[in-house]
Amino acid sequence: MLDTAIIGGGLCGLALARQFKKQDRSFTLFEARPRLGGRILSAVASSNGAAFDLGPTWFWPDTQPLIATFVAELGLASFPQHDEGTVLHLTEADKNPQGFAQEVHGGARRVAGGMARLVSVLAESIGEDRLRLNHVLHSVEDKGDHVVLTFRVDDAFFIVEARHVVVALPPRLVAETVRFIPELDSATFDAMGTAPTWMAQQAKVVMAYPSAFWRVAGQSGNAFVTHEQAVVGEIFDACDVTGAKAALGGFLSFPPDLREAFADGLSMLMDSQMVQVFGSAAEGGEQLYQDWAGEAFTCSARDKAEPRGEHVAFSNPLLRRPLWDGRLHLGSSETATQGAGYLEGALEAARRIDRALSRERAEETGAAIHEGLPVNAASLARFANWVAGQNDAAFEAYRIRLNRALASQDREQLTQRAMLGAIEDIYERAADLIETLPFDMSDVPVEKGRSALMGDVQLPFRDFIQTLLDDVVAFNRTSCALSNFPGEHHLSRDYVQTILRDVAAAWRDFCLAANRRLLAKAEAGAPLTPGAGSGPVLTRAS
Repeated sequence: MLDTAIIGGGLCGLALARQFKKQDRSFTLFEARPRLGGRILSAVASSNGAAFDLGPTWFWPDTQPLIATFVAELGLASFPQHDEGTVLHLTEADKNPQGFAQEVHGGARRVAGGMARLVSVLAESIGEDRLRLNHVLHSVEDKGDHVVLTFRVDDAFFIVEARHVVVALPPRLVAETVRFIPELDSATFDAMGTAPTWMAQQAKVVMAYPSAFWRVAGQSGNAFVTHEQAVVGEIFDACDVTGAKAALGGFLSFPPDLREAFADGLSMLMDSQMVQVFGSAAEGGEQLYQDWAGEAFTCSARDKAEPRGEHVAFSNPLLRRPLWDGRLHLGSSETATQGAGYLEGALEAARRIDRALSRERAEETGAAIHEGLPVNAASLARFANWVAGQNDAAFEAYRIRLNRALASQDREQLTQRAMLGAIEDIYERAADLIETLPFDMSDVPVEKGRSALMGDVQLPFRDFIQTLLDDVVAFNRTSCALSNFPGEHHLSRDYVQTILRDVAAAWRDFCLAANRRLLAKAEAGAPLTPGAGSGPVLTRAS
């Protein structure tokens, strides 16, 4: 039996698999396609041999530190997106484009050799023996102490058993195509169905040319076509790092149904669009085209049917909750707190799941890990591990309190009271835990009535409030029940500050309570098993 089955070979699944390989964890990654990468896809132009991105192209180091660090960690070179020169705007079909000086991509960078280099390097580090292609997930069944997965492989079904399952696929696609036994709770299932899959409706084209004629003309390669007959609405320079292997890339304006209707003539229409914007030199470029709406393993029926909307960089926190007592986790970029839909979000989701599974492993083996440590270090480690697992509990407590308030027809300060109550519960339990841990206070200094251990007690809570607040804000924005309460549906800055003042008061109360418990331990003393010349240590008897 596997320890963990990862479903989905996009960036989230691959990054998680790489981490598990480092940890020597038992896992296998299953991918439905005959290739890895998910929405990461680079195609090679026959005319110049360069790889061009038909999926994600850019990352922004200033605002996306995870992917920036990850690219460097993998030893991949990157280069800035070319933006120098005039930006063209074509607003009327029968007029010439106008040029403007305009920054477009705001510090974006690209991976040299195409974003698919990420995928190939990750696959190599994971190893072929851990990767299974052409495995389409059919069902997921909870057996209490493990999970049974059924895959469709060609015309047959294939069964896998695992203690944990990570479904690193777009949640909306999973809701439509995967059977869960028993069914997931309605709140989670609804959250999955309402999470749009980024880029699922989009189509992208890259046109390769013998030279970057637009750069010679003083143009950046960036263009926006906004008239009613636009075929390619947003265009950018897609040249390689040297600029010698020239190409222009673009996103199509046509929605999926129009792309299907004009399929036979679409190539000609795209070529004509480029000529209209950049002149006759743009005629006859080699076209590399990808319509993501036609990808069954990317685009759900709901994604395809819905009108194209604005990108939403946050997700419903219900998608981040471990399910089935921690045996099932939902991944993919669409579950991220920030950067949902982007490469950054995929890495954040992978990191979240890795931490959750690592915490579970630490809880299972905690006694063995902590045995032999100085007793205070062991107690603080246990406390920190407990705190690390409380964000999910705090959010669930918030949601329960909020639902109770709505059921009672309360209308005032719904978020404020529910969030404060949830936090106070966690702080009270944390203070109680401190009282039960076997601290040795004999040599712990006390200055001005404050135990020297308080800094270590406070440290695990460093990101706790911000994480919970992010979850609350995202949940409220996606909650249909709160849509009739505008002030709760979209929290104003003033309202958030009011909530944070209440939270700060609760934090002060917790710190005082925790300090009182530590001081009481110091006064009472604690009988402990002595270590050999190194002070008290934690033993099984402790």
